[in-house]
Amino acid sequence: MSNRSPWFWLFLSPVVLSLLLVVVVPFVYGFIFSFTDWNGLVANSFVGFQNYVQLFQEAEFLNSIWFTVKFAVVTVLLLNVMGLGLALLVTRSIRSNNWLRTIFFMPNLIGGLILGFIWQFIFINVFSDIGNRIGSEALQGWLSTTSTGFWGLVILTAWQMAGYIMIIYIAYLENIPKELIEAAKIDGASSVQRFKNITFPLVAPAFTVSMFLTLSMGFKIYDQNLSLTNGGPFNSTQMVAMEIVRTAFSDNEMAYAQAKAVIFFLIVAVIALTQVFYNKKREVEM
Repeated sequence: MSNRSPWFWLFLSPVVLSLLLVVVVPFVYGFIFSFTDWNGLVANSFVGFQNYVQLFQEAEFLNSIWFTVKFAVVTVLLLNVMGLGLALLVTRSIRSNNWLRTIFFMPNLIGGLILGFIWQFIFINVFSDIGNRIGSEALQGWLSTTSTGFWGLVILTAWQMAGYIMIIYIAYLENIPKELIEAAKIDGASSVQRFKNITFPLVAPAFTVSMFLTLSMGFKIYDQNLSLTNGGPFNSTQMVAMEIVRTAFSDNEMAYAQAKAVIFFLIVAVIALTQVFYNKKREVEM
């Protein structure tokens, strides 16, 4: 880095300055304010770890963490399976693969709030109408229970993000040398054996990238949660991001909400970095 020309630092400086002003400085100030009674304007006194002790005793915050963890685990598994499956489909020698790539990726272009309202209409009205026609009570009252609200969020997220994860896997699948696949075919390897021993190890870096993205997205989701269920019924489908926003702007407890945000950041950072370390190590072993 010391050998870089002045032009390098000149062109890099706007990005570094923006990162400092938008991310680093607010984070440091927020961390400091979490130890005070800050009300959004001024901090009158230092309260120490009182906010942190209080949040670990709040059932609603702990429930939102547990709900978010369950959602993140399910969506990480589902999105990576769907993303890899779609990538394998559209990298086959078929005429319509370019159209399929476009179709699968298009849901990712729709905003989260709009997507939530669209699927809210589907779950409440369309599912109810289908249930009435076929006489199924299982399709009635979707989003009115914690279980169906959970799976509604999972379905929405999978439909929106699967095409995005597909693009990541496509980039690695198309870089696999065709000579290796042809040699395996000549040696009599089945499609399952080719996938297990050639394709899967060579796309291992894609798992690292996509798992990091899906994990962080699964924990930080807010707009879909707001528009689809709004945390209901009785805040049972409320994720951590929504719980923090409500603490800050509905309850007007800014410092307390900031303490929750710090804990939330630590949880996401530890989990995401742990999986990156594990997957990077696994890549080397492969």
